[in-house]
Amino acid sequence: MSAPAPTTDALVVGGGPAGLALAAELARRNLSVRVVAPHAPRPFPATYGAWQADLPAWAQACAAQVWSDVRVYTGRDPAAAPTPLLRPYALLDNAELLGQLCRRAGSGLTWTRGRVTGAARRGETWAVTGADGETWRARLVVDASGHGGLLRPTRFPGGAAFQTAYGVVARFRRPPAAPGSMVWMDYRTPAPTRGEATFLYAMHLGGDRYFVEETSLIARPGLTRAALAARLHARLEAQGTPPGEIESEEWVSFPMNAAAPDPGGVLAFGSAAGGVHPVSGFQVSGALREAPGVAAAVAGALARGEDAAAAGWAALWPGERRAAREVQLLGVRALLTLPPAALPEFFRSFFALPPAQWQAFLDPHTGAGALARTMLRLFAAAPGSVRLPLARAALGEPGASGRALRAAARPVSPEPAAPAPASLKVASPSSHPAGVAGREPGS
Repeated sequence: MSAPAPTTDALVVGGGPAGLALAAELARRNLSVRVVAPHAPRPFPATYGAWQADLPAWAQACAAQVWSDVRVYTGRDPAAAPTPLLRPYALLDNAELLGQLCRRAGSGLTWTRGRVTGAARRGETWAVTGADGETWRARLVVDASGHGGLLRPTRFPGGAAFQTAYGVVARFRRPPAAPGSMVWMDYRTPAPTRGEATFLYAMHLGGDRYFVEETSLIARPGLTRAALAARLHARLEAQGTPPGEIESEEWVSFPMNAAAPDPGGVLAFGSAAGGVHPVSGFQVSGALREAPGVAAAVAGALARGEDAAAAGWAALWPGERRAAREVQLLGVRALLTLPPAALPEFFRSFFALPPAQWQAFLDPHTGAGALARTMLRLFAAAPGSVRLPLARAALGEPGASGRALRAAARPVSPEPAAPAPASLKVASPSSHPAGVAGREPGS
């Protein structure tokens, strides 16, 4: 019988970028950390994009490609002109991101292959059990197991609403999007469709290689893989840009409308902690930014003999962020109630706002007051076809709407300046991994 594993300061459940980011920051603070995941360390299989300015400086160096030509199309007419976003967007090199996180962790991290089935408090430490009968002990347990959570189930008000997407990396004889560009959202409809509105998300990867993906921003229930695949290929055929050699496919499905979690003895992080932005679906860049602060709070509490999970929760979900999440969920309710034809008009009004305002709205750290003021400006600028569903959504949540209005009335702090554009960095043909299994759009 093998000897029991030594007790570590922290045990992180999950080997994705969020969990590994927090594990690395804890290890950098001289804590012993065990990561338990079903697989050995490997490049993350999903496609991760982010606004370049939202990434920590060290993570910006992990970009495989950066686009300065970032655009959206919010008109349904195939001849609609693009709206330039003038905000650099990065595609992360997942192998480099993994390598950087492991190097940041150094020797303080132990990676263990296993499947966690439960965790229970045993005196001053936690006993974490594995599917094969293992027991690991730690002073702190972190659930970074992904969407929905394993040890800390996530709450989704009204039921989970999903972002779904199907995409391919392929070679094209004719460009499916403007060469050298990144198309963040294209609501033009070259092929007739019924039901939920979907948009094209596209990246030019260099030469004749493109990543193209048909995306449903949020729906309850989510659109199926078959439906989105059919729409993508119909779109490409209708615009005269069918794919040639397909290198890889990916399928995305994850919930968008997590409520702010209740603190507990197990600390959660990343999407398991409700880290997915309810309007954009971004998560990874936020987790990379949040990991140092949460790790510092945890390390300080452990050094003082205090409740490390409580300290981590306070750092991750302070009161202002909880209030902001309530405002964001009002936005989710509005998006879910908009008729499909109104979604492009909604985003036309959204991206017509001053850049600092829509950028702040997509930032997970923007406060409730700023979010509510942006929503009021958007409501005032939107056409009637959008205003009525938005008003109905607000009236459906009178308590939350009232709190949002009171937050909007608080004194206004100076608006942040919009970041300046960066130059284009062209990736090598291998910068986008083959055989990707799923994407967290824009995250």
